[in-house]
Amino acid sequence: QVTLVESGGGLVQAGGSLRLSCAASGRTFSTMGWFRQAPGKEREFVATITWNSDHTYYTDSVKGRFTISRDNAKNTLYLQMNSLKPEDTAVYYCTAVPGVRFEFKSAYWGQGTQVTVSS
Repeated sequence: QVTLVESGGGLVQAGGSLRLSCAASGRTFSTMGWFRQAPGKEREFVATITWNSDHTYYTDSVKGRFTISRDNAKNTLYLQMNSLKPEDTAVYYCTAVPGVRFEFKSAYWGQGTQVTVSS
């Protein structure tokens, strides 16, 4: 059984930091990433990373503030979030696909972890 379990969310003041983790089990994934969904909004892309960590991609609004990384020995994905803003408030979802390219049709998802940034 394949599972993705996020942790590390919480309440933080603007300007603060959080580190999200996503522990995968059941198989390994070529590409992993993070999406988020704010109240009343659609789920949006945050960042992805390839198997060897040689390619990372970020949405413009988090570039320079968030860093995605992975530890393949632990089958775990991370998202270091610095300089957090109230607009970063959302449920953050871990996702993973077997292939190199991210495709929704083949994606696995975690249950999500809440990140709340107070002003």
